Amino acid sequence: MDPQVVLDLYGQGFYLIVLLVGAVMVPSLVVGLMVSVFQAATQINEQTLSFLPRLIVTIFTIMHLGSWLLTKLMDFTTQLFINIPMMIG
Repeated sequence: MDPQVVLDLYGQGFYLIVLLVGAVMVPSLVVGLMVSVFQAATQINEQTLSFLPRLIVTIFTIMHLGSWLLTKLMDFTTQLFINIPMMIG
Protein backbone atom coordinates (compact mmCIF):
# COMPACT_ATOMS: atom_id res chain seq x y z
CA MET A 1 0.00 0.00 0.00
CA ASP A 2 1.34 3.37 -1.04
CA PRO A 3 1.93 5.90 1.77
CA GLN A 4 0.03 8.52 -0.24
CA VAL A 5 -3.11 6.34 -0.12
CA VAL A 6 -2.80 6.06 3.66
CA LEU A 7 -2.39 9.83 3.99
CA ASP A 8 -5.41 10.44 1.74
CA LEU A 9 -7.54 8.08 3.82
CA TYR A 10 -6.34 9.72 7.01
CA GLY A 11 -7.14 13.16 5.62
CA GLN A 12 -10.63 12.13 4.50
CA GLY A 13 -11.34 10.48 7.85
CA PHE A 14 -10.06 13.47 9.81
CA TYR A 15 -12.14 15.86 7.69
CA LEU A 16 -15.22 13.70 8.29
CA ILE A 17 -14.64 13.71 12.04
CA VAL A 18 -14.20 17.49 12.12
CA LEU A 19 -17.35 17.94 10.03
CA LEU A 20 -19.49 15.65 12.20
CA VAL A 21 -18.25 17.00 15.52
CA GLY A 22 -18.43 20.60 14.31
CA ALA A 23 -22.03 20.20 13.18
CA VAL A 24 -23.02 19.15 16.69
CA MET A 25 -20.70 21.34 18.76
CA VAL A 26 -20.99 24.74 17.03
CA PRO A 27 -24.66 25.32 17.98
CA SER A 28 -23.87 24.26 21.55
CA LEU A 29 -20.94 26.68 21.71
CA VAL A 30 -23.08 29.53 20.37
CA VAL A 31 -25.76 28.90 23.00
CA GLY A 32 -23.09 28.64 25.70
CA LEU A 33 -21.68 31.99 24.62
CA MET A 34 -25.12 33.62 24.71
CA VAL A 35 -25.81 32.22 28.19
CA SER A 36 -22.38 33.40 29.38
CA VAL A 37 -23.07 36.91 28.11
CA PHE A 38 -26.44 36.83 29.88
CA GLN A 39 -24.79 35.64 33.10
CA ALA A 40 -22.14 38.35 32.88
CA ALA A 41 -24.75 41.05 32.27
CA THR A 42 -26.98 39.95 35.15
CA GLN A 43 -24.16 38.75 37.43
CA ILE A 44 -25.85 35.38 37.93
CA ASN A 45 -23.13 32.81 38.52
CA GLU A 46 -25.10 29.59 38.43
CA GLN A 47 -23.32 26.68 36.72
CA THR A 48 -26.47 24.72 35.95
CA LEU A 49 -27.94 27.68 34.08
CA SER A 50 -25.44 27.21 31.25
CA PHE A 51 -25.65 23.40 31.19
CA LEU A 52 -29.35 22.86 30.47
CA PRO A 53 -29.67 25.11 27.38
CA ARG A 54 -26.54 23.59 25.84
CA LEU A 55 -27.85 20.08 26.52
CA ILE A 56 -31.22 20.90 24.94
CA VAL A 57 -29.61 22.46 21.86
CA THR A 58 -27.21 19.52 21.47
CA ILE A 59 -30.05 16.99 21.65
CA PHE A 60 -32.16 19.07 19.24
CA THR A 61 -29.23 19.31 16.81
CA ILE A 62 -28.59 15.57 16.92
CA MET A 63 -32.30 14.90 16.34
CA HIS A 64 -32.40 17.11 13.26
CA LEU A 65 -28.96 16.39 11.80
CA GLY A 66 -28.81 12.72 12.80
CA SER A 67 -29.82 11.36 9.41
CA TRP A 68 -27.33 13.62 7.62
CA LEU A 69 -24.56 12.65 10.04
CA LEU A 70 -25.31 8.96 9.60
CA THR A 71 -25.47 9.31 5.81
CA LYS A 72 -22.03 10.98 5.71
CA LEU A 73 -20.55 8.26 7.90
CA MET A 74 -22.14 5.46 5.86
CA ASP A 75 -20.95 7.01 2.57
CA PHE A 76 -17.38 7.16 3.86
CA THR A 77 -17.51 3.57 5.12
CA THR A 78 -19.06 2.31 1.89
CA GLN A 79 -16.41 4.02 -0.24
CA LEU A 80 -13.72 2.63 2.03
CA PHE A 81 -14.98 -0.95 1.64
CA ILE A 82 -15.49 -0.58 -2.12
CA ASN A 83 -11.94 0.71 -2.60
CA ILE A 84 -10.21 -1.98 -0.50
CA PRO A 85 -9.19 -4.11 -3.51
CA MET A 86 -7.68 -1.08 -5.28
CA MET A 87 -5.82 -0.01 -2.12
CA ILE A 88 -4.32 -3.43 -1.49
CA GLY A 89 -3.42 -4.26 -5.07
